[in-house]
Amino acid sequence: MIKNRIKEYRAKHDMKQEELAKLVGVRRETIGNLEKGKYNPSLVLAWNIAKIFGVPIEEIFTVEE
Repeated sequence: MIKNRIKEYRAKHDMKQEELAKLVGVRRETIGNLEKGKYNPSLVLAWNIAKIFGVPIEEIFTVEE
């Protein structure tokens, strides 16, 4: 399972789901589903999200067994 800290990073940057979605080229629902753990991102999407926040991908996404 992939865990993420997207919501935490959005809060730090005072960013809404809609804003992040637009920046990475997905729908707002996709960001919501990622935050709830209902959807695992593609590598490209995970990379783009980390790039938006200026952190390594491992800061936002972790794999738990």
